[in-house]
Amino acid sequence: MAERGVDVSALPQEVREQLAELDLELSEGDITQKGYEKKRAKVLAPYLTQTQNLAPPPAYDAQSPGPSSASAPEPGPSNSSSSSSRHRRTRRPHRSSGTRDERYRSDIHTEAVQAALAKHKEEKMALPMPTKRRSTYVQSPIDNCTPPDSSSSSDDEAVSSESTGPQQSPDTWINSSVHGSSTSSSASSTLSHGESRPTQAPQPQSQQVPPPPAPAHPPHSHSQPSALAEAYAQTRIDPGGGVGPPDVPSQAQARGSRVDLPANAVVRGMSRGQSRSSMMETADVRRVGRGVPVSSRVSTKIQQLLNTLKRPKRPPLSEFFMDDQEEIVEVPQADPNTPRPEGRQIIPVKGEPLGVVSNWPPALQAALTRWGATQGKSPALTALDITGKPLYTLTYGKLWSRSVKLAYTLLNKLGTKNEQILKPGDRVALVYPNSDPGMFWVAFYGCLLAEVIPVPIEVPLSRKDAGSSQVGFLLGSCGVGLALTSEICLKGLPKTPTGEILQFKGWPRLKWVVTDSKYLTKPSKDWQPHIPTANTDTAYIEYKASKEGTVMGVAVSKVAMLTHCQALTQACNYCEGETLVNVLDFKKDMGLWHGVLTSVMNRIHTISVPYAVMKACPLSWVQRVHIHKARVALVKCRDLHWAMMAHRDQRDTSLASLRMLIVADGANPWSVSSCDAFLNVFQAYGLKPEVICPCATSPEAMTVAIRRPGVPGAPLPARAILSMTGLSHGVIRVNTEDKNSALTVQDVGHVMPGALMCIVKPDGPPMLCKTDEIGEIVVNSRAGGTMYYGLSGVTKNTFEVIPVNASGAPIGEIPFVRSGLLGFVGPGSLIFVVGKNEGLLMVSGRRHNADDLVATALAVEPVKTVYRGRIAVFSVTVFYDERIVIVAEQRPDASEEDSFQWMSRVLQAIDSIHQVGLYCLALVPANTLPKTPLGGIHISDTKQLFLEGALHPCNILMCPHTCVTNMPKPRQKQPVGVGPASIMVGNLVAGKRIAQAAGRDLGLIEDQDLVRKLCMWPTMMHQFLTEALQWRAQTDPDHTLYVLLNAKGVAVCTATCVQLHKRAEKIAAALMERSGINIGENVVLLYPPGIDLIAAFYGCLYAGCIPVTVRPPHPQNLSATLPTVRMIIDVSKAACILTTQVLTKILRSKEAAATVNIKTWPIIIDTDDLPRKRPPTIYKPPNAEMIAYLDFSVSTTGMLTGVKISHAAVSALCRSIKLQCELYSSRQIAICLDPYCGLGFVLWCLASVYSGHQSILIPPMELESSLTLWLGTLSQYRIRDTFCSYSVMELCTKGLGGQTEMLKARGVNLSCVRSCVVIAEERPRLALTHSFSKLFKDLGLSMRAVSTAFGSRVNLAICLQGTTGPDPSTVYVDMKSLRHDRVRLVERGAPQSLPLMESGTILPGVRVIIVNPETRGPLGDSHLGEIWVNSPHNATGYYTIYGEENLQADHFNTKLSFGDPQTLWARTGYLGFVKRTELTDSSGDRHDALFVVGSLDETLELRGLRYHPIDIETSVSRAHRSIGESAVFTWTNLLVVVAELCGSEQDALDLVPLVTNVVLEEHHLIVGVVVIVDPGVIPINSRGEKQRMHLRDSFLADQLDPIYVAYNM
Repeated sequence: MAERGVDVSALPQEVREQLAELDLELSEGDITQKGYEKKRAKVLAPYLTQTQNLAPPPAYDAQSPGPSSASAPEPGPSNSSSSSSRHRRTRRPHRSSGTRDERYRSDIHTEAVQAALAKHKEEKMALPMPTKRRSTYVQSPIDNCTPPDSSSSSDDEAVSSESTGPQQSPDTWINSSVHGSSTSSSASSTLSHGESRPTQAPQPQSQQVPPPPAPAHPPHSHSQPSALAEAYAQTRIDPGGGVGPPDVPSQAQARGSRVDLPANAVVRGMSRGQSRSSMMETADVRRVGRGVPVSSRVSTKIQQLLNTLKRPKRPPLSEFFMDDQEEIVEVPQADPNTPRPEGRQIIPVKGEPLGVVSNWPPALQAALTRWGATQGKSPALTALDITGKPLYTLTYGKLWSRSVKLAYTLLNKLGTKNEQILKPGDRVALVYPNSDPGMFWVAFYGCLLAEVIPVPIEVPLSRKDAGSSQVGFLLGSCGVGLALTSEICLKGLPKTPTGEILQFKGWPRLKWVVTDSKYLTKPSKDWQPHIPTANTDTAYIEYKASKEGTVMGVAVSKVAMLTHCQALTQACNYCEGETLVNVLDFKKDMGLWHGVLTSVMNRIHTISVPYAVMKACPLSWVQRVHIHKARVALVKCRDLHWAMMAHRDQRDTSLASLRMLIVADGANPWSVSSCDAFLNVFQAYGLKPEVICPCATSPEAMTVAIRRPGVPGAPLPARAILSMTGLSHGVIRVNTEDKNSALTVQDVGHVMPGALMCIVKPDGPPMLCKTDEIGEIVVNSRAGGTMYYGLSGVTKNTFEVIPVNASGAPIGEIPFVRSGLLGFVGPGSLIFVVGKNEGLLMVSGRRHNADDLVATALAVEPVKTVYRGRIAVFSVTVFYDERIVIVAEQRPDASEEDSFQWMSRVLQAIDSIHQVGLYCLALVPANTLPKTPLGGIHISDTKQLFLEGALHPCNILMCPHTCVTNMPKPRQKQPVGVGPASIMVGNLVAGKRIAQAAGRDLGLIEDQDLVRKLCMWPTMMHQFLTEALQWRAQTDPDHTLYVLLNAKGVAVCTATCVQLHKRAEKIAAALMERSGINIGENVVLLYPPGIDLIAAFYGCLYAGCIPVTVRPPHPQNLSATLPTVRMIIDVSKAACILTTQVLTKILRSKEAAATVNIKTWPIIIDTDDLPRKRPPTIYKPPNAEMIAYLDFSVSTTGMLTGVKISHAAVSALCRSIKLQCELYSSRQIAICLDPYCGLGFVLWCLASVYSGHQSILIPPMELESSLTLWLGTLSQYRIRDTFCSYSVMELCTKGLGGQTEMLKARGVNLSCVRSCVVIAEERPRLALTHSFSKLFKDLGLSMRAVSTAFGSRVNLAICLQGTTGPDPSTVYVDMKSLRHDRVRLVERGAPQSLPLMESGTILPGVRVIIVNPETRGPLGDSHLGEIWVNSPHNATGYYTIYGEENLQADHFNTKLSFGDPQTLWARTGYLGFVKRTELTDSSGDRHDALFVVGSLDETLELRGLRYHPIDIETSVSRAHRSIGESAVFTWTNLLVVVAELCGSEQDALDLVPLVTNVVLEEHHLIVGVVVIVDPGVIPINSRGEKQRMHLRDSFLADQLDPIYVAYNM
């Protein structure tokens, strides 16, 4: 600063006034910091030359009042800007509503912060700004979007006159390319192939006119500037001319119309050379291998984030492999340079003896009796009205007579004649507003005279008051049943509609008693209150809120109350008849001790200035001191600051009468600046420097220390300038080298008379500290609290502490009381306080004070951003350490950019000055944080809201990368020095089995009837399904094979054996007639689920063509679904499409033409009205190894793969299913599955023809219009076996879960169901199957019925829970081990345990083995590995045009590297393990269960460990009730979490910290990006599986339209 060497007090009066005016402008935000410094330098320039040669002050320096002001955090920064009185409104029409909280203001600290930030500026931090949808949080003017501020003055609503135009300096560290328009849903981040694009300049917005009110949260309004939209449109076009990926589902697509999306995807088995088809032009195709980047079109923001994170984190992690047993938190090594205490052990400090004065009363009530009788006319209390004028004066006579009346009424007149409601010793709540001290005094002394115990509390304003239930806890623990209040207050309490007082949350039932004089009874002449000599009985209970928010009652005995008054009288030298001005709350603490108790003992006249008056007229207390020539004033730093801001309106005030200005929160280290600044201004008004008396108090120890009034002219006490680094390690070091991190503290005087004090360690046993160590102040004195009323357990640790020395021996017998204050004893036995226990944040073993962090945050020019300096700092425990969270209220007119800039700078400032990382910084709308009764921020409630996800921030910045330094060590896989064979031998030696299992033999015995009837060709029969159908049509023509149901449950179509045969013949004839369709060519079947599809399939086989079933496009969503159809047609090189009339029209429609080239469709044959013709011959393949059909499907990783299924595989699979499920002609099964691929297709089209059972077909899409269809069918047809998908089960669970009673009433009974099998290619969803079983148990569903199947691309059915095998077993595995590819079973409920269900019994003829995917050697059963399968129904290979043999060999015909090198295996691509269970299978052997853990392609390799997305997603979905579906994927080394928001958009930002917390806690991973999207955005295929790779591509190409994207630093 320019004026550092100038003594401001020596400057001429008008210059001082000019400087003060400038200070005011800066504090109120009417001028920027830069402008302020310029103007100030100009004013001071003439005086600077004279003072250049002065030396800077020494470190431990006598009082050097600098022009600064600061103070306590307690009544919340809310008050600062409401400072000035009304006269100023005419002069200054535009007051800023964002003034900085001056109570924490210190010019030195501000300079330090600016210097620290300047250092950072050189490093140019490139933090990407979060992306927000435009519609979210459009902040309208304050009147429209924030509740009225109960603590604001009326003249604050004027809109600020400062412009918030783009005042960015050129070196701003946020790269402007990041946020073109900062709200356009990261529109600017899709630069394709490096082309440049215009960005819309932010419009400078004049602040004079508030923006028009915006609709709260329209779901999708995009008000992007048109130029931006154009630029956006241009960037999407690829150089190839094609538009972006065709298969991205439009965001309008509902969840119901899910489609298989081959993401910009791999076509497995197709060589790169064949990309001429239109499919290739429309989709970016990745190479078949893994890990090839998808495209260069990566959001700039993500690229930037990567660059930011590439910098090394602060404490470098030692990198080596850790075994799962030792995967513990990294404990940061102790720094050898950490400062340690070096002094000798402290000696307890003794206060002066408490003198005995002859006329001191034996009890406090006795003093009142005396003054009431002898000095009745003497004024006791003057109360002020809202304007600051005296309202009434209560004399000692009136106070005495009314208190006696109340005492008499309480004891004798509350109940009926013969019963007494209150007895001496009962507790009574006192509920009086701050504006009515007189009623409170009478009630308090009335209770003392009646010997009942008063419990003063705040007036409850609503049922939702912050901390209301905690006050209920206090009343409950104190056993309060009666509340005293005034008539006016009672009328103002919230009422129920019937007029009764509301039952407040958590409060006991209370009887309310009004204590106004007219309701009191005058006692009879002979009644006198009983006034015993002060004893150890409780006199009153003062409430105290702990750090966690619990409100407890500190009981003060009668003798402690009296002794405390005596000690205060002696320390403050109170004299009879003095006048005292009290600005503090008279219900507790200093306001009660000085202003109500000690004042009555000494017949002092108290002038009580309520908080409301201070808000309207901040100078009122100074005026009262002047008018009444008051000798003592009782204030807080905020009052000093307010008076200083408003002092220019007063010319004729004098503070010369004051002999003592007691600063109640002088123990706050930031109070020193307020005291200095106040003295600076008011010295001219007669204020003497020696009268400022800071003190230290706590509810438990009461007054700990107070500075005695000094002798005029004597030197002022010294200050301590301490190193903040030292303080964080709990030691006292005078700061010499780094002035940026220094803390100046003033003393709080000497110990109280009659007290003994020492300093002990704040945690652990109360060991005495060393002289240069910070510890907790403990006090032994008769004048202190005695206990937490009703809470004996907590009392012992606080009120009965016996300090011990270094060897652990107690230093004496006498108990001390913990004060909760942290400090040390300085030279001359002066006490210094540096913080409170409740503001202590312990991070990585270092202590930080919440107030210090608030002061640093406020020093970062918050004028543009923070509303009235309202900032809360607290810590939350995440991943074994405390993490610091800062929440601030944001000004309604703050721009997104300013806020983000402010948050980034706060991070840097706190990092530089306190050397601690912030975990989370959140900005919430103005006036939304919970408030304490005096308008401050209710910290524990704010913390609770943060943890519950109910804070609703409008801006948030998470920085886990910088502050989480105790992550487990990353695992580095060792180079494999030993061969796989040695590993296997090692396993065997260790007693572990090789992990393999097999189903029973696939014998040749079929059902005997069939063999008898067909004794000529029983084995041939199994070779071809076409022959089986022909045989059934001959032998049992009228047996119904298929029944198709519609949404009403009515059979709309049936097919007997002969009908199916004839329909197939018709289609075969049509195919053979067409020229250009030859035997062996591929034919696409495009049908809705039904019997037409089955007939067309057999028609193709009859004609010798190879059928390819394809899901038809969704008519409402052609743009998303038709490209997939086109892709399969192109890849399969189909010669013809068989379909229905309706679908033929769709394929040739204009809408289809807009999406694909409809002129190049192959031949389309409509099979609805074919003539009745029979084919000349029915084709019979020359051998069973010929291809029967092609099975195309999109995997969860977005790969479109087609596999070849041979005739031999078809009959082997059908036979295997027949044996497993015991299917015969007399059986009925119900199928509710998609019939297009995998096991769903086999069950729908093939199994019935082979086994002869009847299949009831339920198309899954019918369930959307009729949820009960499937369950109703099971009940109606008495079905024993049913097959469904997870989507169907989820639909029923969510839609029918609450309607079981209704279903029961309709006669739905599921007791007939023997097996309900979920068909899927994934890990069993245990939670879903369990909840389904539980929900429908009431309808008779057996808990054992529900099971799962498992298949993959290489083998469509590996496991299927049949009727004969044992029940599926569930195991609990340790997740930590699983990440290391180990399997360790743990007990249910063990921490970090994961329940896994067996995937069904292995089918007959199937063998599986668990193999290491890298070495290809078999593994022991304690390892996780890839599942390899050998079976007669394995697929033959991927469908390719030129045959990529290497891929074929790798996936379908691969061999183990040792052990059994002959067998050919197929690789499923899924990780799993085999465990031998205690159950026995049908052959009597112990059953080997196969557990599927997840897809190998989808696993995430992070920190050297293997994670399965589903596990992280399960945790994320549990984090908050508003999270619906979630999906995770990685982008380079970043974990990206996408969560769908089910609640309102204001919950969006609440999810960011909760998601980050839960992933860190449960998976030890830091989330890099959190993306919040609308429901239905995460693509899900027809089998109900998430397509994460597709989602990843959409995210990287910026096509998600997210609600919010948070980039965690």
